[in-house]
Amino acid sequence: MKRILPLLALYLGINSAALAAEPVTLGLNYPRTGSYKEEGLAQMRGALLAIDEINASGGVLGRPLRLSSRNSASRPEKAVANVDKLADEGAAMLFGGASSAVAIAAGKRARERGLLYFGTLTYSNDTTGKDGHRYMFRECNSAWMSARVLGQYLNKHLPDRNYFYITSDYTWGHTSESSLRQATFTQDAAKHPGVRVRFPGAPLADYRDALTQAAASQAHVLVLVLFGEDLVRAMRIADDMGLTGKMQVAVPNLTLSMVEQAGPNLMQGVLGTEPWTWRVPEIEGSERGKAFVQAFDERYQTHPSSSAASAYSIVYQWADAVKRARSFDSEAVLAALENHRYRLLKDEQFWRPFDHQNVQTIYAVRVKPRDEVLKDRFKQDYFEIVHRLSGEEAAPSLAEWQAERSGAAQPLALK
Repeated sequence: MKRILPLLALYLGINSAALAAEPVTLGLNYPRTGSYKEEGLAQMRGALLAIDEINASGGVLGRPLRLSSRNSASRPEKAVANVDKLADEGAAMLFGGASSAVAIAAGKRARERGLLYFGTLTYSNDTTGKDGHRYMFRECNSAWMSARVLGQYLNKHLPDRNYFYITSDYTWGHTSESSLRQATFTQDAAKHPGVRVRFPGAPLADYRDALTQAAASQAHVLVLVLFGEDLVRAMRIADDMGLTGKMQVAVPNLTLSMVEQAGPNLMQGVLGTEPWTWRVPEIEGSERGKAFVQAFDERYQTHPSSSAASAYSIVYQWADAVKRARSFDSEAVLAALENHRYRLLKDEQFWRPFDHQNVQTIYAVRVKPRDEVLKDRFKQDYFEIVHRLSGEEAAPSLAEWQAERSGAAQPLALK
């Protein structure tokens, strides 16, 4: 007991000193309003949980972390202005997303301000492809990674079917559609037609018109390259028109909050992809992931989504890199991140040096029947994992990445 008391006093003293030191600001650029606001809320929750845990353990290099956030409203020009505001506050790094156009624009401005930018939900190939640069890191998967795992499942279980694509008209939608067309051999637009809808702010009439064309096409697979509330609106109209009972609906990127908003009755049987679900830590045997789920459940009385997990992971990955680098300097942290392999909320992941893509396992999922969903304590057991692909198999190769960069007249190494 006599030995324990001095050690406890020392520990408390260290924590007290850390909390008394000047806080380090992390800047979250996320959608608090707009079509993707639910994904934004999940990011905020994940980030706050990570910061509180890190501060409880003494902070980073003896300094506590604090979160400063700005609403991007999923609009690039607003997100760029937010970067300047957060940089002027003294933010040490920036993160956020839920729109690839936002992440790309904000990331470029962050580079100009000498700050690393971590994309949370930014699935466009362009984020780490033709628009990639040294100061941009993407934690989530790319559109091509989603397309490969979902395409493999569709090709096996629904071969030789006709597709119809309804796509959000911006960089994420464009690259997601093109990637899935390639993966499913549906590039022939005459046989597998598609329609683009405005983003942001498409009116319901746009979705109804697009779905009317889908119904007339006699397609077997309806691909909705839509996200957040945009997907929910389209699904409600598709259900009213009877399409969800006639066509297999596929959504390149699903999240817990999207299914939550639409409801399990409406979303039952929908196919999509996720880089993480709250069931993954159990499946992959990740004790750290299980602890995250439990802590999130208790704090927010809801299961964490992939959006929350991404923000949580980014905060921990940045903090860990700062400790390895023993510096908050962007260049030093960047060097500590490249090629770094780790296990946090699932199996092994790593930051690929040539494009700063996080390479990780990606899952094809199907929304479970309502009866199964309701057995869960929060009635959120939405996803059955139907196929998985390792990050190395899913991610584009260096040669593919360089071909994309050269086609866009970009340098073949990050600048």
